Amino acid sequence: MFKKIEAIIREQALDDVRQALAGIGIVGMNVLEIRGRGRHGDHEHSPIYSYRHGDMLPKIQLNIILSEHNVDATIEAIVKAARTDNEGDGIIFVYPVENVVRIRTGQRGADALSYPDDIDARRVQKS
Repeated sequence: MFKKIEAIIREQALDDVRQALAGIGIVGMNVLEIRGRGRHGDHEHSPIYSYRHGDMLPKIQLNIILSEHNVDATIEAIVKAARTDNEGDGIIFVYPVENVVRIRTGQRGADALSYPDDIDARRVQKS
């Protein structure tokens, strides 16, 4: 079974999160620049920002598809790298993924997700 991790983090946390994920072998992800608002909409920002965007703050959304057994380590890496202990650090969602197909090769399932030196390849090397 596969999972999708969708992490919404601060823009300034992206480099640290990417390094943390690379450190555990997560090499494939999508990064999107988004705007959003969490439960605390009272963040201070400049008058120009408020005029243009209201209460929507710039954030980064990471999408990662991975094997179910890698979810906990991936979440731990994201949280450790992104946490400042302040409101607005972000949130992580985990969704089920029924299947994965690599368009170029037609590979499906785990074969479609594997990369050299990824988290699963590292697990096999340790065994």
